[in-house]
Amino acid sequence: MLAACGAVAQSGPLAGVGPNPQLPAPQTALIPTVNVATAQGWAAGTRPTAPAGFRVTALASGLEHPRWVYVLPNGDVLVAESNAPPKPEDGKGIKAFITKLIMKKAGAGVPSANRITLLRDADGDGVAETRSVFLQGLNSPFGMALVGNELFIANSDAIVKVPYQPGQTQITAQPVKVTDLPGGPINHHWTKNIIASPDGSKLYATVGSNSNAGENGIPAEEGRAAIWEVDRATGAKRLFASGLRNPNGLAWEPQSKALWTVVNERDELGNDLVPDYLTSVKDGAFYGWPWSYWGQWVDVRVKPQRPEMVEKAVKPDYGLGSHVAPLGLAFSDARTMPQNYASGAFIGEHGSWNRKPRSGYKVVFVPFEGGRPSSEPIDFLTGFLSPEGKAYGRPVGVAMDGKGGLLVADDVGNVVWRVGPAR
Repeated sequence: MLAACGAVAQSGPLAGVGPNPQLPAPQTALIPTVNVATAQGWAAGTRPTAPAGFRVTALASGLEHPRWVYVLPNGDVLVAESNAPPKPEDGKGIKAFITKLIMKKAGAGVPSANRITLLRDADGDGVAETRSVFLQGLNSPFGMALVGNELFIANSDAIVKVPYQPGQTQITAQPVKVTDLPGGPINHHWTKNIIASPDGSKLYATVGSNSNAGENGIPAEEGRAAIWEVDRATGAKRLFASGLRNPNGLAWEPQSKALWTVVNERDELGNDLVPDYLTSVKDGAFYGWPWSYWGQWVDVRVKPQRPEMVEKAVKPDYGLGSHVAPLGLAFSDARTMPQNYASGAFIGEHGSWNRKPRSGYKVVFVPFEGGRPSSEPIDFLTGFLSPEGKAYGRPVGVAMDGKGGLLVADDVGNVVWRVGPAR
């Protein structure tokens, strides 16, 4: 049932890429294209491929579904080992049944470890000598942010915090809730990411939609498909931006100081719709979901239609291609990266399930100039798919480690990779 359903893409690999992508007419079918890569894992001694001048090492392997990475000021790396929480209302009907099969095939059907692990590479060889359970008993944790001596964690339904002291390898303190985030019982897109404002007074939290395109009803989307601004001290929050189907990575662009995100757009409109994207996030802006995409392109599947919402939809800044599933986002560190990778964004593309041929399954670099994307994405870390189309791994979160390396969480390979300068 899952084998190679649907038509093949008619456009090239750069379709849907850039500030003004050419969008084809939508295509719908009773049975959507299903072309997910079967999870296989890495054989001993194998690893993804980086450009000349870089070396790939496994900072740590044998992890349990590592989804997100966060680098502490002392260089320690926190890894959220996590998967979806129970979603009792999101598992009914034939579509839900097929979705569960897809998730299992893609390696996403494992239970959540619900913990954060600490990795320490004291000698700088790209391999962590120290690994410890840093914090456990969480609820599908994802994003992390340190402000002063408080570590904030985005669970699937709330932001919590714990005290932290530099060098600490384990926290036993009970997490304290800062604020609730939209969660179950459906919780279709469960991952929640957070980032602190430069002055540390605010947190920004991503919340994905509760559906593909509003099919669970608009009331189920209350507070979702959005980025929230949270007062760090009080937990009070306000809607910062909306209409973002499934935002994940968050980062401050070094030159403009603007907040940017990557967004997974909707599925089941054809191989070349809708482009996932990278965009700056404007305070108060509405980005179209579910009523429209890429500005004013109307999604006729959504009922009721809301032309007044379509009219005010903001067009994203930069298309990344359809169904690439961008999750991780990190801006380069010009102090430690070579010139050709000194200004721009690294993006972890988890990979498609709704496209033929497959797209994503790699880490790309989007060059920036003057605080804006300046040219097409460049492949940076590849080789996640076998010649037969099986997935050795799938990249998720990315982070600069402050030592000239990029860290990549691989939730199928159960590895955190480090891509650093060759020696």
